Amino acid sequence: MVARGARNVAGVDEVGRGPLAGPVVAAAVILDPARIPPGLHDSKSLSRRARERADLLIRESARIGLGEASVEEIEELNISRATHLAMERAVAALGAAPDHALVDGLHLPPNLPCPGSPLVRGDSRSLSIAAASIVAKVWRDGIMVALAQQHPGYGWETNMGYGSKSHMAALQAKGPTPHHRRTFAPVHKLLWQEGTASR
Repeated sequence: MVARGARNVAGVDEVGRGPLAGPVVAAAVILDPARIPPGLHDSKSLSRRARERADLLIRESARIGLGEASVEEIEELNISRATHLAMERAVAALGAAPDHALVDGLHLPPNLPCPGSPLVRGDSRSLSIAAASIVAKVWRDGIMVALAQQHPGYGWETNMGYGSKSHMAALQAKGPTPHHRRTFAPVHKLLWQEGTASR
């Protein structure tokens, strides 16, 4: 492993690349080897209750940093670069830079404050990346539940901004909000149809 000999290794993961609405969120987690929380798995494999319980245990025992990239940044930069920006912000939010970062995925963000290694399927191969996936997922879910109260009817409190059938129906009926990603194909297509229909 490239991180061999590093004392403070941060696992880094993101959530929110695929939704039609809301920010992309990343977390960086440095676990305490003496206090590894039980049941760390990829956040997608855990129930909501299990994720929230694991999130509390991680926060009690580990160093965490969170980073976001806004809808505006996603549209300006594209989702891949915005995801890397969120990851860079998450690592920076740890305070002191870790010795090494293990980043879930194929590519390494270009502006990390420390050496790093990409790790494909990292959330199933690294406990620290699994912890980061849990923290990022719980944080972003909270953002989407709050946004759902401001923009009811899109089902964000349950679909978290992903293109579910109910979300797509609401988007068709109500139109996009400022939190929708207008460069994403389903939203862009709807706006294009509305534009041509109004001519």
